[in-house]
Amino acid sequence: PPSRRVQSSKLGPTPPRLLSEEEYRVQGEVETQKALAELRSVCRSPEFSAWTTVSRIQSPKRFADFVGGASHVTPNEVSAHEQEYGLARLAIDEQLFEEDEDEDDDDEEEENVYDSFAG
Repeated sequence: PPSRRVQSSKLGPTPPRLLSEEEYRVQGEVETQKALAELRSVCRSPEFSAWTTVSRIQSPKRFADFVGGASHVTPNEVSAHEQEYGLARLAIDEQLFEEDEDEDDDDEEEENVYDSFAG
């Protein structure tokens, strides 16, 4: 019935469901692997201009290895990423939060000092 259609349009669109952290991580992995497979496929197609591409990139051998199926990242890059964004990064974030809490304590002490001058 038309009355239901009008009523549902008044409510507006339903907001999308937010992903959990785990769902976000898994989706990132899956979509990255799909995109890398698609890139390899395009690079292997007859229409692909390999010479033009190779002349523009810094590491032709690495590119050729990637197209042949090798990983798109080196062990050193994985290690650097882990150091920056892995468990080490979580520890740094915790320290930052702890420092923020300490700053709050300092603010309260400063307010007390101002109160004593005002009195």
